[in-house]
Amino acid sequence: MADAGFWANQERARAVVQQVKGLKVWVDTFDRLWERVQGAIEMDLLLESDPDPDMTAEVDRETAAVREDIDSFKLKSLLQGADDFRDAQVEIAAGAGGTEAQDWAQMLMRMYTRWAERRGYGVEILDMSEGEEAGIKGAVLEIKGLYAFGFLRPETGVHRLVRISPFDSQARRHTSFASVFIYPVVDNDINIEIRDDDIKLDVFRASGAGGQHVNKTSSAVRITHIPSGIVVTCQQERSQGKNKATAMKQLKNRLYQLEVEKQAAVKAKLDASKQDVSFGSQIRSYVFQPYTMVNDHRTELKITDVQRVMDGAIDPFIEAFLTQKGGPKDSA
Repeated sequence: MADAGFWANQERARAVVQQVKGLKVWVDTFDRLWERVQGAIEMDLLLESDPDPDMTAEVDRETAAVREDIDSFKLKSLLQGADDFRDAQVEIAAGAGGTEAQDWAQMLMRMYTRWAERRGYGVEILDMSEGEEAGIKGAVLEIKGLYAFGFLRPETGVHRLVRISPFDSQARRHTSFASVFIYPVVDNDINIEIRDDDIKLDVFRASGAGGQHVNKTSSAVRITHIPSGIVVTCQQERSQGKNKATAMKQLKNRLYQLEVEKQAAVKAKLDASKQDVSFGSQIRSYVFQPYTMVNDHRTELKITDVQRVMDGAIDPFIEAFLTQKGGPKDSA
């Protein structure tokens, strides 16, 4: 019992240290912004008595830069969820529609990859299942960067594509769907117990590109968590051991998020007015023909430059959602 109490105190101490570190980031950022604002004000006062065109232009540039940084700071202030600071796991799955839907899933995968690159985040493909003719049946990405989960959290839902299919010889317009799920990446400090008796492990030969070793040995791994029914797979690594380790990490992320969702559901019953983005909801439509428009059905934000959005420029949708809906006050 003494040992248990000791480790419980250690865990609480680590939690307090993390909280202090998180608060320090906010305070330091605010202090730096305030110093820049004060500097610009002082310089502007000097210019009133002693005008200087070059210095005035410099103050104008600094004012614009500070305003942009303040807007960014205000946006981050909406990320108050307990897991918003974490890396993000992005799961993309093609809906019904065969090759057209699988191509749409791959387009979304590229969109999120480009978004991450724009922000300087790292991207790792944890798993990917290629389509028979084109595109992908599904993929799991890990996007690494501070607040990746908080920013991507609004992307959870069903994404709808309307276009003339390049796979239709009659050039007819098709509607395709793909689902996107966002999970926080659980770090090693969070203890999620997975008993050996609760999992079923299957190994099989990896499919798609990867070389002779990957395709001719049973290196791919599928793990089924029996109590929850969650199934994860990994076939990207050359060795079965590495694939199993990656799949277990995916499973921990899913179980952690499942528990968060259970707690959120309980709180939602107590707060009937709280908006909830369900996994089955259609959140956004991307129309390529007969006109070009990306429409977010939750915020009603519309952007006509579809190609720019597909190249990763989804920040306006994220900002609109966070500004309108806000973040969870306490997601844990």
